[in-house]
Amino acid sequence: MLKPTGAALPPRRDPPPVPVPGMDVTLDRRGVIWGLIVAALVTLSIYLGSQRFHGFDGALAGYAFATVFAIFGIVYRYVVWLQRPPTRTYWRRGWELFWQPGQRIRNTGLFFKMGWEKLIEQRFIRKRSRGRWLAHQLIFWGCLIAIAITFPLTFGWLRFESDFTNPSDYLIVLFGQRLEFFTFPARSLLGWLIMHGLNVAAVLCLAGIALILGRRIKDQAEIATQRFDNDIMPLILLFAVSVTGMFLTVSNMFIEGKFYYFLTTIHAVTVYLWLLYLPFGKFFHIFQRIANLGVWFYKAAGANGPQAACARCGTEYTSELQRGDLKAMLPELGFDYRHSQVDNWQNLCPGCRRKLMTLNQFAVTGKEFM
Repeated sequence: MLKPTGAALPPRRDPPPVPVPGMDVTLDRRGVIWGLIVAALVTLSIYLGSQRFHGFDGALAGYAFATVFAIFGIVYRYVVWLQRPPTRTYWRRGWELFWQPGQRIRNTGLFFKMGWEKLIEQRFIRKRSRGRWLAHQLIFWGCLIAIAITFPLTFGWLRFESDFTNPSDYLIVLFGQRLEFFTFPARSLLGWLIMHGLNVAAVLCLAGIALILGRRIKDQAEIATQRFDNDIMPLILLFAVSVTGMFLTVSNMFIEGKFYYFLTTIHAVTVYLWLLYLPFGKFFHIFQRIANLGVWFYKAAGANGPQAACARCGTEYTSELQRGDLKAMLPELGFDYRHSQVDNWQNLCPGCRRKLMTLNQFAVTGKEFM
């Protein structure tokens, strides 16, 4: 039977203060430097990929500027995120495990396998709910198709031109090179899909948004936990981008271009807002998900490696790798878990921690534990 330790728990060290609105908060220097470097590289790629702006459409300059700014924000936040002790530990350990000698070829294959399952197929969502998985897949592929089309067009890397030998056909101009081996009739099914790729992406996104909103309206658990800024705002922005983009096609094809200039302005504003929201809102988890591949390497290594046993009951409760990293990381966060009898509170399994906490509470109050 467990007995009280007879010693008071170690003094608590409060974590560093969290900045509050109104306080002076300086930018992270490393994040700014990396953000500027990547933004400069993207700008250079626009300059070179558009043949020194020869193939750059000036009407899309606002989209290009907003995209570069969004990339700066994404890189800045990513660098700051990687500097947090838990994230830094996972990041460093993930690369160490990936590059360990004798395992690099195997780990490369495992990397692509996990990338397919976790990022593309998203099996972990399907296990939770097929409806949730379908909604994520629709939005995922809708956004992926839109990005694959919009960014190259905006940067001047991609455009379409008529074939000189057959003006009814189109060909692709990629980085200034006419791909004459690949032509397609403008009125063919392939031509329709290429010319209306953004509309297809918008329909996929709208279908996914409808499924998610349906769940958030009916599911009591979602209603109780959802927040406007984190859960509803991303859907509103994505909905606005999709609908205003489709209105451009409606104006051009069915109402003889009426309100087209007004609709292009509204669509541009929605896209700018979405791009500016991208680094700082919920969509940022898209980029965090990539780093999670290192977490899966970490968990696999911990499961296959030596396990940590509780210092009191001997029960194995976690991997030795994770326990060692926790001991090194938590002091950086201001939490001191050193213990007089077991060296460190992390050496105890969750069950023994709860029991010792209860026994020490009885010892402090002077009451007898029955």
